[in-house]
Amino acid sequence: MENFLRSKEYWSLVEIGIPTAAEGTDLTEAQKKTIDDQKLKDLKSKNYLFQAIDRSILETILKKDSAKDIWDSLKQKYQGTAQVKRAQLQPLRKEFEMLHMKDGELVNKYFGRTLITANKMRIRGERMEDVIIIEKILRSMTPKYDYVVCSIEESKDLDSLSIDELQSSLLVHEQRISRHTMDEQTLQVTHERGGGRNAYRGEVDEGVGLVTINLP
Repeated sequence: MENFLRSKEYWSLVEIGIPTAAEGTDLTEAQKKTIDDQKLKDLKSKNYLFQAIDRSILETILKKDSAKDIWDSLKQKYQGTAQVKRAQLQPLRKEFEMLHMKDGELVNKYFGRTLITANKMRIRGERMEDVIIIEKILRSMTPKYDYVVCSIEESKDLDSLSIDELQSSLLVHEQRISRHTMDEQTLQVTHERGGGRNAYRGEVDEGVGLVTINLP
């Protein structure tokens, strides 16, 4: 929601609120128009927030006057105190440390699981830089990725490497592994079929050798 409101250039209203003139100040027509425009944008921001909020929660914030009031109320309800955040972070930190790529798991799925946990930690105030996520992923891949992991660690600066770049490199390696596996399976099937035909011919040849032709 924050990204959406930023894209609409409404976020300042949510974060700061509608600017107001000091009491007794005579406003110019331009200033009045600016404030009216801000009020209109604030109404639109409130509407977007109402659409995104569950109805059970909506009932508790309908009387809030501005988008900022709504946002502040939601932060208080769901972010909680620093003590609550720390309590919520403990199981997430353990979950992050325990993350490990499963046998047969695809790269995209593992990245998704890791990023979901990392983003939950960020929301609760954890300083989760990309390099921490990258290092975690590299040390928790399955053994079939050992070669490419070593190559990335030796040739790349992990501090400047992006998560997208890492994911792209691992996807390329995954595709190569997949092609190699398919080629091996094709060769095995071809070999088994060829062996079956040769065995059949051997039986026929052996049978032919036993045939006796009696002439009158």
